[in-house]
Amino acid sequence: MGEPLRIGIIGCGNIARQYTTTFARLPDAELVAVADIDAARAGELAAELDGTDAVPVDRLLADASLDAVVNLTVPAVHAEVSLRIIEAGRSVYVEKPLCATTAQAREVLAAADAAGVLVGCAPDTVLGTGLQTARRAIDDGLVGRPIAASATMVTPGHERWHPNPDFYYVPGGGPLLDMGPYYVSALVTLLGPVARVLGAASATRATRTIGSGPRAGETIPVTTPSHVTGVLVHTSGVLSTLVTSFDSVATHASPIEVHGELGSLEVPDPNRFAGAVSVRRLGGNAWEPLPVLGGYEHAARGYGLAEMRWNGDGPGLAESRASGRLGFHVLEVMEALLAAAATGRAHDVTSSVERPAPVPLSAR
Repeated sequence: MGEPLRIGIIGCGNIARQYTTTFARLPDAELVAVADIDAARAGELAAELDGTDAVPVDRLLADASLDAVVNLTVPAVHAEVSLRIIEAGRSVYVEKPLCATTAQAREVLAAADAAGVLVGCAPDTVLGTGLQTARRAIDDGLVGRPIAASATMVTPGHERWHPNPDFYYVPGGGPLLDMGPYYVSALVTLLGPVARVLGAASATRATRTIGSGPRAGETIPVTTPSHVTGVLVHTSGVLSTLVTSFDSVATHASPIEVHGELGSLEVPDPNRFAGAVSVRRLGGNAWEPLPVLGGYEHAARGYGLAEMRWNGDGPGLAESRASGRLGFHVLEVMEALLAAAATGRAHDVTSSVERPAPVPLSAR
């Protein structure tokens, strides 16, 4: 495998510790430095980690020993920060969504191509045993020819638990761009790219009240739809119905279901790496659990970046299944869905992407 993948992180907010936990247990990953616009926050994170320094962003970007930098900033600055990482000659792995807009995402991917570096994009939950078992079941014909799918994400809103939820309720946020990447990435992995979308959206309340942390009780404005629903028309002809909501309390619906001519498949939460997969066969009278059929058994946030090393030739890097190209297609699907909701008309998705290759069952 060669030398460990030397990694930097920009953005030390809530999700950063999920990445640092993963990198700490992977022998072929070495977290060298972390940086944040809030130097104290970077210092607190680095203090928890052996051998990791808290440094200013400019110093991190100037470190020629780094192979890749993880961009964990808020979506509004994903493009700006990713472009700086690319300009410094480093591959970048960015939290979802790839950028706030497809126009920004095109610029990022073009810059990476010109610089000869790679772009990876969360979510990498599709690499885990849950989604990969479902993928294998579909590929093996267990439900026959896929016809339709449903994906449902319902929550009363992240302001109930997040101490700084402002970015969830501005353009670039909302339930679709925040949680939709998990569901759309899963649907594309299971059923292939999307060609066209129809949609509708609403915003139930004009303000939200922060429920925890030092800002508890503070009211913030809502300037983006907080409930988005639509139909994704896959290139294959499969129709997927998607619901994402920050307005509803709860649901009994499965996170994802795939329906085929010979059966229906219950797919676990795409925000997680593992979970039970069940099938209900045509003529059967019960759901049957499936054994684990594929995926990284110990997958966690950061595996999409680790794959750049695992897929590489020798010490080099290669594209991850959680690629920037997949991230771009998912972003365009979501952007088209919001446009369809705003205009009341179906919108075509101009990009396409190959289904990422399946992940064989792996003890990693």
